[in-house]
Amino acid sequence: MQYMRITKDNIGSEHICCALGAKQYESAVQDKKSWLCDRMDDGLTFFRLNERAKVFIEYLPADKAWVPVEASNYMYINCLWVSGRYKDSGHGKQLLGKCKEDAMALGMDGIVHIVGKKKMPYLSDKKYFEHQGFQIVDQASPYFELAVLQWNDQAVTPAFKSTAKAAAAVPGQGVHIYYTAQCPFAAGVLDDLRKIADDRGVAYQLHRLKTREEARQAPSVWTTFSLFYNGSFVTHEILSPAKFEKLLERLGNTP
Repeated sequence: MQYMRITKDNIGSEHICCALGAKQYESAVQDKKSWLCDRMDDGLTFFRLNERAKVFIEYLPADKAWVPVEASNYMYINCLWVSGRYKDSGHGKQLLGKCKEDAMALGMDGIVHIVGKKKMPYLSDKKYFEHQGFQIVDQASPYFELAVLQWNDQAVTPAFKSTAKAAAAVPGQGVHIYYTAQCPFAAGVLDDLRKIADDRGVAYQLHRLKTREEARQAPSVWTTFSLFYNGSFVTHEILSPAKFEKLLERLGNTP
């Protein structure tokens, strides 16, 4: 299995797996590439399969991660994605192995990653990570869990920051979305969702988290995309326009 490391030197000419061939997301992909380049200065590593495929891992020291997680001297996995015909071919295990190798070489105590209590879109499969030796060490409302692979028994156990564990209410009525440039699918759909909200007379406010400090103070542990309605957390799922319309109808907003 041949994997390519994406660096500042080749990121301009190489794809980063997300939104392959989708013109709708071209601008968001460029934002993601810029975001990645900045994070590489913090130690971010990105490996992908050396093919035109959605098979990759993205990780960095947890102290530099854009999530409200306390995990000093651990590696944090932003994303591990193996899709389509490449599933069940050992790619996930191989990519996790690269992450573990790097973490151990840096003298770290383990690896952390956010999963869901059950299978959900845009969240890693909890059972897969448990099969790879990870253990669930903390939970955050309403369905997030912190999975840890720890090889130093004397190390401090990672945890979600208390400020985000309860998915606290946010000020303001209508739809409020907190997001980063880390996922092109999140940034790429926001204008379409705004049009739908405007058509229904629903207030719509975006909150782009532009620094690590802002992300670590976010009202939800899932900083890639978190949607709140009338102050309460609703979903982390990056919604298509059709799903967003159904959500607004369920919340009592008809055309």
